[in-house]
Amino acid sequence: MAMRAHTSPMARRCMIGAAVVALTAATGCGGGDSGDDAAADASCKPSSGKVTLQYWSWVPGMQEAVDLWNGQNPDVQVKLKTTPAGNAGTYQNMSNALKADKAPDLGQIEYDSLASFRLKGGLRDIAQCPGVSEAQEKFVDWTRSQVDFGAGGEDGIWAVPQDTGPMAMFYRKDVFDKLGIEAPTTWEEYAAAAREVKQDGKYITHFSQTDPNWFTGLLWQNQATMFERDGDAWKVTVDRPESRQVADYWQKLIDDELVATDLQGFSPALYKAWNSGEVVTWVSAAWGYSTIRDNAKSTEGKWAVAPMPQWDAGDQRAGNWGGSTTAVLSGTEHPAEAAEFALWLNTDPEALEILNREGGLYPAAKAGLDLPALKQPVDFYGKQKIFDVFAQASADVDTDFTWGPTMTDTYRFLSDGTAGAVGGEGTLGDVLKQTQSQSVDSLRKQSLDVAD
Repeated sequence: MAMRAHTSPMARRCMIGAAVVALTAATGCGGGDSGDDAAADASCKPSSGKVTLQYWSWVPGMQEAVDLWNGQNPDVQVKLKTTPAGNAGTYQNMSNALKADKAPDLGQIEYDSLASFRLKGGLRDIAQCPGVSEAQEKFVDWTRSQVDFGAGGEDGIWAVPQDTGPMAMFYRKDVFDKLGIEAPTTWEEYAAAAREVKQDGKYITHFSQTDPNWFTGLLWQNQATMFERDGDAWKVTVDRPESRQVADYWQKLIDDELVATDLQGFSPALYKAWNSGEVVTWVSAAWGYSTIRDNAKSTEGKWAVAPMPQWDAGDQRAGNWGGSTTAVLSGTEHPAEAAEFALWLNTDPEALEILNREGGLYPAAKAGLDLPALKQPVDFYGKQKIFDVFAQASADVDTDFTWGPTMTDTYRFLSDGTAGAVGGEGTLGDVLKQTQSQSVDSLRKQSLDVAD
């Protein structure tokens, strides 16, 4: 179990000043470990003797997968700590543990939070660990760019992709059939459907004030990345033409009262609206299939899944909402064994089957997309093979989307602004401008270089 850190306070300050690009969790950036220790870290040599690893995760059913590993690997045992979801407490606890040199060897970290943990010196570069570089081809292309920060592995590999959230449109096929509406293939058609649905006393969807991650998925589809790298500096691009197109579109639906604005995501009120037929679509991620199934049971057989509407007819672009990684943390004394477990967990067919069956994960591994469960008709969705839609969506996710190192702050700014806009205080376009300015300030407070 990991109990010491490889980066001193001086090294951490040095890494922050290097604007993430020069972060090397294994070596620090001067004044930390000795050269011999750093070389040993870079080589990622296997440990001698029996090893015990500590792993933090919130995925339901993860213990079953860990038990399978432990039964097959008596010399490398994993102890699982089940934690709350990342922003529900795990990330703060993990940050505190890193500061106290008591962090676990491995932790579940979502894609949008990796850069933040790397900034803190909390991640171990596992590029040199046995099998890691060679395994990158096993994962969906865009997830690889998330864990090597778009550098093709030249700047290190900072985690192993675990699951993804490619987006599509869940819709009440019975309502659409009754109204003679085809599943919309463009956002223009979606708005037209919203007007027809409203005449029938229903809303096309809800617009949540508390799901900035969902809105980010819509931006992602339109290639509206929120951050870019400019050499050693960060460029904030929240307020850009592609983002404004998305914001203006949804603002129009809000102004015309075509979407429900009093329903929050994952709330009893939303589930009631699904069951009653008041809300008839949800543009969501692959994992959303079970959210509707488990919370709108009276609607079994009435839903279907179609690709996300496109901005231009004939395009094939999808956003992504959610997904996470298995990261090896910087304090581990057993990086080779930790990386080996992380790879096994996210590529082994039996492990993938367990995590999909018990945890509802949509795997990042290419082989996981061929799991038997993901090839079968789904009874709740009228026996449609809905995961065929998500498999195509996964292939259509933009690989260049970049997360900033202060996404927690950016999400908070976006969420607070959206709540005001939905309540009549300004517009979503105003929210983008405000979030842009606030995110720049947040980066500068972290002593990061910000490009104009």
